[in-house]
Amino acid sequence: MKTLPVGEFKTHFSDILKEVQSGEEVIITYGRNKKGVAALIPISEYKQQNTIKIGLLKDQQYSISEDFEMTEEEFIGI
Repeated sequence: MKTLPVGEFKTHFSDILKEVQSGEEVIITYGRNKKGVAALIPISEYKQQNTIKIGLLKDQQYSISEDFEMTEEEFIGI
């Protein structure tokens, strides 16, 4: 995982996107404290993190539509 300040990220944007595309994760830092404010991850990893497994259907992948009006916690009964 690579960590970059926002200025360096802006300067090398295209190169960093190529690295993310090939599987690298990048944390973007901001401010005097260089605090992490964002993370860039490959889209395939993002999609994998946004799926949940439900009961008997745990071996199959399903995702909740963006316009679904119930939170995931409400949906799974937490």
